[in-house]
Amino acid sequence: MALYSLFRSVRSELGKVCLAQHQSLYTSCPSLAADKALLLKLRKSTGYTFINCKKALEKFNNDITQAESWLHEQAQKEGWSKASKLEGRKAKEGLIGIMMADKSAVMVEVNCETDFVARNEKFQQLVKDVALSVMAHHSGQRQTGYIKSVLSSEDIAKIHLPDGPSLADQLALTIGRLGENIGMRRAVSLGIPSDWHFGSYVHGAVPGQVGMEMGRYGALVVFQGGPKEGKETLGRKLGQHIVGEAPVTLGNVDDIPCGDSETRLLPQTFLPDSKYTVAQYLTLHDARVQDFIRFKCGESIGQEE
Repeated sequence: MALYSLFRSVRSELGKVCLAQHQSLYTSCPSLAADKALLLKLRKSTGYTFINCKKALEKFNNDITQAESWLHEQAQKEGWSKASKLEGRKAKEGLIGIMMADKSAVMVEVNCETDFVARNEKFQQLVKDVALSVMAHHSGQRQTGYIKSVLSSEDIAKIHLPDGPSLADQLALTIGRLGENIGMRRAVSLGIPSDWHFGSYVHGAVPGQVGMEMGRYGALVVFQGGPKEGKETLGRKLGQHIVGEAPVTLGNVDDIPCGDSETRLLPQTFLPDSKYTVAQYLTLHDARVQDFIRFKCGESIGQEE
């Protein structure tokens, strides 16, 4: 009986020692498990997968700042690798983006492989980044009169985000996130004198955008004159006509309409009000179109035709 009591006493003490050592092990070492709240926050802020966010938090012991920085670095590295692998895959989907500010305006085209990715917020953010960067790049340059700059994909890639990385790096980051071939295809930047005006229209617009318009088709129009009240409406109607009727050249006021193959703007029947030609409608409102640009997402341009 005495021996049994001694055995129980020894076992009890050994249990206390083991428990103390077990508690000491976990209180003296940092936690290696990803915190659930931080995991959800990191996924929401970056858009990366659950597995990658969990891996990043575990790697940096739940330091969300270091985890996010590491995720961006990995995505960018992976993006450059994916970009080279995906190069050559057709990217005809995407969005046209238009941004206007006072007497400056830009229109950009960014392409992807599928409409599914075009609807992704990360892709739409890239469209915004491209438009904002092109706008900032050309707004910093001195200009007088009417300025029109057409940029190729190579030109766009060299531009930097305001106080940020190059658009080439931002593109790689987006490719790393979304896993599709993506291209910053083209852009146009406009600057106008103080007495000129912009009109714009986007067809198939993406809802909920702030500060810019996005869609499958876009048009910018530069005009003078117009009614004292309602210049914005006139500009929008002109943009709507240009998107819908796809004129190629401006033409002359005295041009005569010549059938369905007409590609000159001024003699075309005005889409928003078919009682007039474009020239007649402009005369009615004491306005004159100086220039226009139309983008259709995925269309053939230049040597691609």
